[in-house]
Amino acid sequence: MNQQQAIRAAIAGLFAVGLSGAAVAQDMAPKGMEQCFGVAKAGQNDCASASGSHACAGMSKVDNDPKEFKFVKAGTCVKMGGKLPEAGKKS
Repeated sequence: MNQQQAIRAAIAGLFAVGLSGAAVAQDMAPKGMEQCFGVAKAGQNDCASASGSHACAGMSKVDNDPKEFKFVKAGTCVKMGGKLPEAGKKS
């Protein structure tokens, strides 16, 4: 493997980890809580961005970004103006 291939493989791996972060978060949701997109304030998101722009909690840059989520009490997301993950699709 030449250097360019190694760099491409490393970038692809980092991208894949970033995208899987939110899916892992859903599996680790606290009991009685659900992911709610579009309600997190800047710096108060609970996990990775659905857009893949970052892979950590607390890294959102703007309020109410539709690609950022936070855990809220089950059944309250839509009332707060947020959106739930699409059925059958983990974000």
